[in-house]
Amino acid sequence: MAITEKILSRKVSLLAPLCFMLLVSCNRQKVVPGQVQDEALRAGRSAASMPAADDPYFHDMDGGIPLTVDEVKGRNTWIVWTGGNDRFWDRISNTSLGALDFLKTLSSYHGAQYKGPKYGRHNRWEYLGLVNEPCFDEATGPDPQRYGLWLDKRRTGPDCPPDPFEDEKKYPGIAIGARGKTLPLGSFYGYATGIVGLRLFPNPDFDEAAAKKWGDGKAYYEDPKFYQNKDLVKPYRVGMSCAFCHVGPNPVKPPADPDSPKWENLSSNVGAQYFWIDRIFDWDADPSSFVFQLFHTSRPGTLDTSLVSTDNINNPRTMNAVYNLGPRLEHAKRWGKETLAGGGLNNKQFNDFVHEGPLTQFFQPPDTVWAPRVLKDGSDSVGALGALNRVYLNIGLFSEEWLLHFNALIGGKRTTPIEIAVARKNSAYWGATEQQTVDMALFFLKSTAPHKLKDAPGGEAYLSKNKGRLNRGKIVFAERCARCHSSKLPTPAAGVDPGGCSGAGYLVCWNKYWTWTKTDDFKKKMRDIVLKDDFVEANYLSSELRVPVTLLQTNACSPLATNAIAGNIWDNFSSQTYKDLPSLGTITTHHPYTGQPFTYTMPAGGRGYTRPASLISVWSTAPFLLNNSVGNFEPQPSVAARMKSFQDSIEKMLWPEKRDKDDLLGNQIPRTPGQFVGRIDRTTERSYLRVPAGYLPDALQPMLGFWNRWFPSIVKYNGIEIGPIPEGTPVDLLANTNLLSESSDPAERIQHDAQVVKLLIQIKHDLEAMPKDATDMQAEQVFKNLVGPLLSFSKCPDFEVNRGHYFGTSYFQEEPGLSDDDKRSLIEFLKTF
Repeated sequence: MAITEKILSRKVSLLAPLCFMLLVSCNRQKVVPGQVQDEALRAGRSAASMPAADDPYFHDMDGGIPLTVDEVKGRNTWIVWTGGNDRFWDRISNTSLGALDFLKTLSSYHGAQYKGPKYGRHNRWEYLGLVNEPCFDEATGPDPQRYGLWLDKRRTGPDCPPDPFEDEKKYPGIAIGARGKTLPLGSFYGYATGIVGLRLFPNPDFDEAAAKKWGDGKAYYEDPKFYQNKDLVKPYRVGMSCAFCHVGPNPVKPPADPDSPKWENLSSNVGAQYFWIDRIFDWDADPSSFVFQLFHTSRPGTLDTSLVSTDNINNPRTMNAVYNLGPRLEHAKRWGKETLAGGGLNNKQFNDFVHEGPLTQFFQPPDTVWAPRVLKDGSDSVGALGALNRVYLNIGLFSEEWLLHFNALIGGKRTTPIEIAVARKNSAYWGATEQQTVDMALFFLKSTAPHKLKDAPGGEAYLSKNKGRLNRGKIVFAERCARCHSSKLPTPAAGVDPGGCSGAGYLVCWNKYWTWTKTDDFKKKMRDIVLKDDFVEANYLSSELRVPVTLLQTNACSPLATNAIAGNIWDNFSSQTYKDLPSLGTITTHHPYTGQPFTYTMPAGGRGYTRPASLISVWSTAPFLLNNSVGNFEPQPSVAARMKSFQDSIEKMLWPEKRDKDDLLGNQIPRTPGQFVGRIDRTTERSYLRVPAGYLPDALQPMLGFWNRWFPSIVKYNGIEIGPIPEGTPVDLLANTNLLSESSDPAERIQHDAQVVKLLIQIKHDLEAMPKDATDMQAEQVFKNLVGPLLSFSKCPDFEVNRGHYFGTSYFQEEPGLSDDDKRSLIEFLKTF
């Protein structure tokens, strides 16, 4: 498609200042994917030199269950193994322009000149929702042994033995750079930090010159010019274990004070239900920053797990609780059959480690697995071990290779798959992880029993003693809920027995199954199953079938995720069965400013489906839906607070008219079936996209004054600032924009790029035409003019976050709504799970 010289000229003038931001990420030496080794391998370490720790340090956790040595190793891997990802989190601090800084998150600094949020160990739970590690005290001053940082101090005594994972002789660290020279070598598990799931490692780049520049550490807390700098070298790097997102207060043994838990109050598997990702991933928590506004769409306990290897879809999802792994695996043998192909064949299976017993039943050479579907879109489908191993890559293991396959956080580069074969060849950390995940699975088989309300302190008071009401609740559950929320289902099941059904013909199978679940035949058989006394025992309380989002009517951004489709970053971790799934057709959503409905065609290739959430311990896991958008969040982990949130949330699920309305459209469009416009995440105040001067290339920093004269609306003397983005702007209007064509057709790519140029020119023109001190109304008008063009580039034009799952209500058109009495009976039964 021809582009006139005039447009090209304007394009150049537009791209000149924008190149500043591109250079931030591009100003690095080019490295070829597949040719780089991780730090451990470069230091001469093998996977075998990093064995799993066998110390039973966490014996009081998880109800004090007895564990074998291998199960102990599995729990230790889950809680303290970071796989060298401290390198990744150090680098992502720069990529995020300083927004994410775990050393700040770990600190309890309260100096007089400190302008940041006032938080520390004493209110860490309330402010960040992170779990304080027992046996630590809050810092009261700079620690000279830790370069002036205000980090938690370990307490010693009979109840606080030394952390065995810090033992440098038993678990020697990776000797690279300054480690073992001017810095301690440390352990390959790092040092405990005072926050469960974060470990501290000496920074190999912190040489004598860096130490001199660092000084006493005060500037790190007080001087933005010092800490907003891409060249800053900190004395420590922070690594993350799985525990950061998965350890939480035990629902049946909650701590008296959530800021001072004991190990006996913590569970390995419940998920981080309380953390505030906006405050963790943007330590300054400045609402005038659009980055903060983006993170603020993540409700407590949710996170967009594709945030780093971005698919340009803002997609906060809850942290999965891990319950009843044994029954879940058993159910996978019925409906979890998946076919592997390509790089997916390289995933480790249980058979690689055990040669007899029940764990050998989930793989049949050369390419068939029976797998639980871990992620909410059902894409983790290569076997349980492959799912666990992928998680470590996603939190930064072998970042030397991983980061070469995409532009972290910002996108704009065609994503390519990270290959298991390459990781196995070039990463000692990956090899060590593969050897340890089988022990993690053994630990989960022992530790993932449900947390029942009857076992919680005071829990019995919330449970109905009315047998008639409970019996009615069981019948309602059997007839309306069990088809998606039970692993005990009638046999044979129409459409999906024998062996399940997946791949290109899945939608035909699903429709047969769904139709059957509305028949008297299914309902009678299901009632017989649910009315048995042992119904909830060894029941995963999910069918794990892939449910079309067209039926669920929930927000489509999760099932639209692209990371696991063919040729994308997790290509090796999704089955061919997943990649062959058909298109669902169209969904209907609403324009974020006018409320007018429009349709969107769902693509094929794996997208469009959601696995039903397990209802195990549902009383303790509110708010509901996959993004925690239905129900009030209660910040305390007590039984009373959990039940308060549960009651509010379950009522809003069953009476959707009680759900939150959108601030702009909620009162304009009647809340009736087919016209429901729910909560749209909008900016809470005027905000900007900013790049501080310290993160710009060195050659450009002295030229800010020059560029300010030419582009005053974008370039400031302290960096780049794009905006204002007015209060009330739909966050996902910007966050879901994908300017990179996904077509393989060269002509379509050229046409797409021409449209991108046209959009960028329009944005530049409108920003420059805006008055210097534009009012919110003037800024809002600019963004309203851009809605149409931005929607045309959106990877998920679905803005309503709390809609859908209307089963049992008058909003669901296929069946009559339940009576209020039946809904209340159902609620009483759900409390017993």
